[in-house]
Amino acid sequence: MSNTFRQFPNILTGLRLLAAPLLAALLLDGRPTAALCVFAFAAASDVADGYLAKHYGLATRTGRYLDPAADKILMLLSYIALTVLHDAPLWLTALVIGRDVMIVCGILLARVLELPLRIAPLPIGKASTAAQVAYVGIVVVMLAFGIDAPRLARAAELGVGALTLASGASYAVLWFQALARRSRRVA
Repeated sequence: MSNTFRQFPNILTGLRLLAAPLLAALLLDGRPTAALCVFAFAAASDVADGYLAKHYGLATRTGRYLDPAADKILMLLSYIALTVLHDAPLWLTALVIGRDVMIVCGILLARVLELPLRIAPLPIGKASTAAQVAYVGIVVVMLAFGIDAPRLARAAELGVGALTLASGASYAVLWFQALARRSRRVA
């Protein structure tokens, strides 16, 4: 197997990293149809790199870090751009970003405190991330096709907000459980 094929999932992930600022720039420039094309590419590349890495044994250490980073940067820049355009509410963007910051800070603090914290995605976390991505997709589709559906947008906002809160709470519970286990060990 060639080295290029072995690195293909990472190449796709790298392209998704590059797509993130392009998507935001296209949105901010008032080009939602082009932004939708970039978003569709990013979504397809995410599915493809995951499939290739898992089913063909092409997973790499770099990919394990780069793939979620690419996803988070894509979401971060998308939510910020949509908020700047007043197409996503500030509270939702703050919640999405705040959850991710909380998780990263929790992991770092757990390492510093040497907490017995198992770092693995939770099903509610995956559902939250999927909803966040779907929300961006819905908003970009609405912008690209000139669809005015405030009830749909509001329902999507509330659904994403609820899942994001539930996910953040679930990760916080795990962190506090690890803290309690450490405290019992020390006592």
